[in-house]
Amino acid sequence: MWLSSSTVGRKVVMSVSGLFLILFLTFHMSMNLVAIFSEEGYNAVCEFLGANWYALVGTLVLAAGFFVHIIYAFWLTMQNRRARGEQRYEVVDKPKSVEWASQNMLVLGIIVIGVAFFHLYHFWYNMQFQEIIGNHTVDLEQCALGAGMAVDGLSVHNGYDFIVAMFSNPVVVVLYLIWFVAIWFHLTHGFWSAIHTLGWNNDIWFNRWKTIAKVYATILCLGFAFVAIWFGFIY
Repeated sequence: MWLSSSTVGRKVVMSVSGLFLILFLTFHMSMNLVAIFSEEGYNAVCEFLGANWYALVGTLVLAAGFFVHIIYAFWLTMQNRRARGEQRYEVVDKPKSVEWASQNMLVLGIIVIGVAFFHLYHFWYNMQFQEIIGNHTVDLEQCALGAGMAVDGLSVHNGYDFIVAMFSNPVVVVLYLIWFVAIWFHLTHGFWSAIHTLGWNNDIWFNRWKTIAKVYATILCLGFAFVAIWFGFIY
């Protein structure tokens, strides 16, 4: 199949799955900001995204896009390494036109993936997954990571208290902020690279898309960071 048998096809899959994940991140950031303004509103969103059929379908689609993006990222990286052969061991001057993020996309991706699984465990696993297996309450102390908050019988829909518990630990806040920086670097290159791969640019729009990518990634990551800082140091 062209999408898997050719380099261009694999880059297209990477681009489409990446843009799909950016849309999800945009929704996720917007959802998180609701928690700052309304506890009831945020919990209503969490309940809406519980173990309902539409939420479960969305979760499966998101998981598929996430794993496809990861698999194709490693696939393309290994392909590029094989193509370079022994030249990859040579010490060469890196072109100034090549951005740092472009040269370290795999490392950035690994950081993003690592903290993503940490995030999934402490939120998705303790909320939607628990509802799926029939549990409607959990012990908040497990999510607090030793932050000194222990609440038995917390509703799996009470996402607000999950956020309060998680970010009551300064170490967790710092870890998330590092994660957001890694995501920013990953997105600034990945966004415009995806647009370039799909052919939605020309000589004029090439630099414009780079600027748009940086602005969009900055707004997105600042939104996430603001929530972490708010509940970690201001709330």
